[in-house]
Amino acid sequence: MRLSTVILPVDRWHEGGRAKWRRAEELGFHAAYTYDHLSWRVPFRDGPWFGAVPTLTAAAGVTERMRLGTLVTSPNFRHPVTLAKELISLDDISGGRITLGIGAGGSGFDATALGQEPWTPRERADRFGEFVPLLDRLLTEGSVSQRGVFYSAREVRNLPGCVQRPRLPFAVAATGPRGMRLAARYGQAWVTTGDPKLYDTGTPEQSEAALRGQVERLGEACAEAGRDAAGLGKVLLHGFTPERNTPLESVEAFVDFAGRHRELGFTEIAVHWPIPGTGFASDRAVFERIATEAAARLG
Repeated sequence: MRLSTVILPVDRWHEGGRAKWRRAEELGFHAAYTYDHLSWRVPFRDGPWFGAVPTLTAAAGVTERMRLGTLVTSPNFRHPVTLAKELISLDDISGGRITLGIGAGGSGFDATALGQEPWTPRERADRFGEFVPLLDRLLTEGSVSQRGVFYSAREVRNLPGCVQRPRLPFAVAATGPRGMRLAARYGQAWVTTGDPKLYDTGTPEQSEAALRGQVERLGEACAEAGRDAAGLGKVLLHGFTPERNTPLESVEAFVDFAGRHRELGFTEIAVHWPIPGTGFASDRAVFERIATEAAARLG
């Protein structure tokens, strides 16, 4: 199992941001991701929040080995044509270390930031179903023209393409059947936060049962696509299950949590870098011990 971290873009680069990304590599994390939002939920809504692509570009310049990426980018305020150009540039700058986490988006602040009405769940799924295949083409073909219902491209050129071939990997966030099919067809990994209905009142056992069901449905989607599900990475974004942040209270607690989820089929867990005074608060010293000791014990 791989252990990664998520560094929220809340710090000025020269006032703590750069140091976090450097330290993440020193601690041996497999990858460091950041959220791709214009702003996020309370309490982050009214505080500093920087852009994902510039942050990852800067992170690429102060790291050498660790993978970098988004968890996740969505169509809420992105278009495949402009996103593809940014991703190809970012993959080049990082020397081929970028993973694109991508999801259908939600109904939060990003959903209306451009002045539009929030999309319904069906429309989000419809847009996602068009967004991902077009982005795949834009990152793998030299010239792309396509007219879609939501997204179009006209003679778009993205030379020389990604450093990673045939393109940088997609980690597709999905829990519904349409998203699962996209993950099975286009993803190199699949991402979940668990079942949100269990966050407030569920138990760890109920959460694990829900996650087991998600993994099984992903396997069915892979079988339908003629793909072996074992070859698809399975990423759990930690902090949104009923246990919340308690697995970060000690190395033993985290090893137990990660071990139980490895048995469900997960191959990577991403934990949030500690942010005092928020739902992601945790003891920094314990967090760093988890990064080194727990990762080694999990193998």
